[in-house]
Amino acid sequence: MGLGNSSDLCPNPRNWMTDGLNLVTKLNIRKTINAFQILSSYYYSKATKKVAIKGLPFSMSIEPTTSCNLRCPECPSGLRDFTRPTGMLDFSLFKQVIDQVHEHLVYLLLYFQGEPYLHQQFFDLVEYASKKGIYTSTSTNAHFLSDESARKTVESKLDRLIISIDGSSQDTYEQYRVGGSLEKVIDGTERLVYWKKKLKSNTPHLVFQYLVVKPNEHQLDEIRALAKTIGVDEVKFKTAQIYDFENGSPLIPDNQQYSRYRKNEDGTFSLKNKLLDQCWKMWHSCVMTWDGKIVPCCFDKDATHSMGHLGQNTFREIWFGESYQNFRQAILKSRSEIDICKNCSEGTKVWG
Repeated sequence: MGLGNSSDLCPNPRNWMTDGLNLVTKLNIRKTINAFQILSSYYYSKATKKVAIKGLPFSMSIEPTTSCNLRCPECPSGLRDFTRPTGMLDFSLFKQVIDQVHEHLVYLLLYFQGEPYLHQQFFDLVEYASKKGIYTSTSTNAHFLSDESARKTVESKLDRLIISIDGSSQDTYEQYRVGGSLEKVIDGTERLVYWKKKLKSNTPHLVFQYLVVKPNEHQLDEIRALAKTIGVDEVKFKTAQIYDFENGSPLIPDNQQYSRYRKNEDGTFSLKNKLLDQCWKMWHSCVMTWDGKIVPCCFDKDATHSMGHLGQNTFREIWFGESYQNFRQAILKSRSEIDICKNCSEGTKVWG
């Protein structure tokens, strides 16, 4: 499942400010200049419809694993229907890419598909990137947050932890998080809050992420209250990508604020947003699969648009390479003709 725009709620604004300041501390002159180069080359490319790329990505996602314990619908990991190989990220490969990108990288999301906490060296991944001055984040279904795991999470210096919680009751939660336990999610979150206080740590910044779908759209106020009671730093409501949305889906919410789709007069559904021929993500970020493939974004679940492999080329060679440049040019020419773009709202956001 892909994620669309979000409505953010912060029970304690001071926590949001602390997290923001923490992110700012990851910047230096070199990273700031790089970000400016990326931004300026993006606007130049958008205006001229000709690809120009200066600078390297300041945001990146790296996939620890494709394995997952749940069976969520609309998710390749949950459905076990990947066409690409499944597996675990090798720590040496991770070190290799971090060593190549850390001088310009500000933000690292240790997630693409799968459940990151299933990776036996997950905390080693976090610690290595953190020591390189990178803001680290991950997303979890929170089923593996034992007391020891919660303590290690805080000690690893992970900066942000996104916890998927798609319901305030077990009955609602399990309609999407198939095979999941809401009690485990709440218990794990409470352990994290405990260890943050125990170790007097401001990190990780804890985020409840709530995918708004029809079965759970009536519990938004309840999840706000739950987050405040536990001591979660922030709540994010996310719109959900539905793969086969044209003829409707029982997951599309009635509340249009949290739906990416609108119902047409003939009963079919379409994206609310136009597919503009532009994409900020192609200039400032990328994704690496567990086995070293560089793909353009998180919508390429099966890595069908691999731009290169880190076992064969350096990151710089891939980023400025012909495949990537051709893909960026295709975006500027006609984004609607690219398969992974047809169900995406990117390009209509702040930098779009």
